[in-house]
Amino acid sequence: MKVSELYIHPLKSAAAVAVTKAAIDAFGFEHDRRWMLVDEKGEFLSQRQFPRMCLINAAVQATGLRITRPGAEPIDVLANKHAVTRVKVWGDVCQAHDCGDRAANYFSEFLQTPCRLVFFPDDEVRQVDLNFAKKGDITGFSDGFPLLVITQASLDDLNSRLRQPVAMSRFRPNIVISGSDSFAEDSWECIRVGGITLRVVKPCSRCSIPSVDPVTAKRSAEPVKTLRTYRMQDSKVYFGQNVIADSTGCLQVGMDVEIVK
Repeated sequence: MKVSELYIHPLKSAAAVAVTKAAIDAFGFEHDRRWMLVDEKGEFLSQRQFPRMCLINAAVQATGLRITRPGAEPIDVLANKHAVTRVKVWGDVCQAHDCGDRAANYFSEFLQTPCRLVFFPDDEVRQVDLNFAKKGDITGFSDGFPLLVITQASLDDLNSRLRQPVAMSRFRPNIVISGSDSFAEDSWECIRVGGITLRVVKPCSRCSIPSVDPVTAKRSAEPVKTLRTYRMQDSKVYFGQNVIADSTGCLQVGMDVEIVK
């Protein structure tokens, strides 16, 4: 088995960025889900409410992000040069840096709702759910876990059941692994890639986001409708596995994947 694709998502719920290598830091992949849009109450926004967010592109630069979106010129955003504010990701309250009025206006115009861009600072601590993680396992603005693994065979299995195949990017993984059986990841407890041990801690329950076409931003019934026919458990649809790295380092496309347990 080998790593076949790697992705980061610098801005939560914006377009995925395919990379050939990715550094692992304390929060997961470096730059992954360190920026986020929030409403006037500080609650996070995502494609669940605003499918058009998939049309936003965020490119990492030395000092922050370059953001592009339809209908406007790109803007550059600094990471942590603004006031501290409180934001909420599901049940977690975090301290974040507000990225200023220019960014807020840029996104508010596009989504047609008041919102602000915030950055997760290096010194903030958001503990991963201790029902599945160890004390000291942290994440940024992800839904709950720092990394997501999906095997290519699992997507191939799904696409064999669909009239129109879907891209892996709909499921927003960080690491895609080829060379396994479909849904082999369901049975893994621990894998090793490039000397880095990854604990497989929880199946990923899926919301409506995979039903948003990342090219058109249109929502449809698929692929979640088909997944419900064979990937349902306890009234939830599962596809992929959340993992936590036990050390820092760097992963690259083409690296061997070893099943430890």
